[in-house]
Amino acid sequence: MSEQLPETTAPTAEVQALVKQIDLGDPGSILRFGAATQSRAAAAADAMLEGARNQETGEAGQTLSGLLSTLKGFDVTKIAEKPNLLARWFSKGGAEVTRIIQQYEGVKGQVENIGDRLDAHRTKLLEDVERIERLYAATLDWFHALGTHIAAGEQVLAQTDRESIPTLEAQALANPGDDLAPQRLRDLRAARDELERRTHDLRLTRQVAMQALPSLRLIQENDKALASKIHSVLANTVPLWRQQLAQALAIHRMREAGAAVKAATDLTNQLLTANAETLRRGNAEARVELERGVFDMAAVQKANAALVATIEDSLRIAEQARDGRQKATQELVACEQDIRRALLSAKAPPAGR
Repeated sequence: MSEQLPETTAPTAEVQALVKQIDLGDPGSILRFGAATQSRAAAAADAMLEGARNQETGEAGQTLSGLLSTLKGFDVTKIAEKPNLLARWFSKGGAEVTRIIQQYEGVKGQVENIGDRLDAHRTKLLEDVERIERLYAATLDWFHALGTHIAAGEQVLAQTDRESIPTLEAQALANPGDDLAPQRLRDLRAARDELERRTHDLRLTRQVAMQALPSLRLIQENDKALASKIHSVLANTVPLWRQQLAQALAIHRMREAGAAVKAATDLTNQLLTANAETLRRGNAEARVELERGVFDMAAVQKANAALVATIEDSLRIAEQARDGRQKATQELVACEQDIRRALLSAKAPPAGR
């Protein structure tokens, strides 16, 4: 809930009445100014603290959580789940359903007990909502009262600064022989400063009151939300849980009644499917062998690749041999020339020897 800030404009008649109560010549009147209104801060703080630590809210939340845990702990949807083969063998014709119904009777008593407690919590929460509404109205009055006091204090301060202090200053200057004139001026200024401090304190208190207003609304909204949630659970969740149990039992009985027909249908379908799959596999194997050629293409490709590699190897070896013969021929020619040079360079022996 969004709240607009309250107006701070004070009625003129109330302000003037408070202005008349302020006497700057009487320090007591300044100390008493707004004291009664300001003392409401303690009462408002106590009321807010009491609302913040409201045990009823905590207990209601715990009780609501306990109810939801109880409902979740008894999962009626398991009845409608498809039982496996072993469960059907050992259930012995509805013994499981009987056990669940007996368990439901025990949980039903717990749910009814918690529901009664939640209804009592809801009643107290609604009473707390009304109490906080009255407290909000009182706090709002307190806020306006503080605003009225602040307006009165500001009016007296403005009048003092505009008229009283300048008048005493002029009198002190005009009558130098009056020894008490400066003291009266100083006392007036001190009283004026004291009133300003009191007005400032009232502004701080008004800020506290302004903060208290949304805080009270927040506490009130939490109580209303919890009370609404309790009502919703009691009016919707619990009946739906019971309805779910009834539906689960009906589904279970329908499943048991159609189990024999379903088993026969499943067996027929399995036989048809198995025969069709067997025929498909046999036909596929036979057609693969019938459509197979004398030579597999993979074998032909492999033999062709080997033949091509053989031809390439032969050509490469012949090329290498030809290169080797040419090189050997060149080397033989060189060797022959070396022998000739050696023979020509040999000298004949001298004659007569």
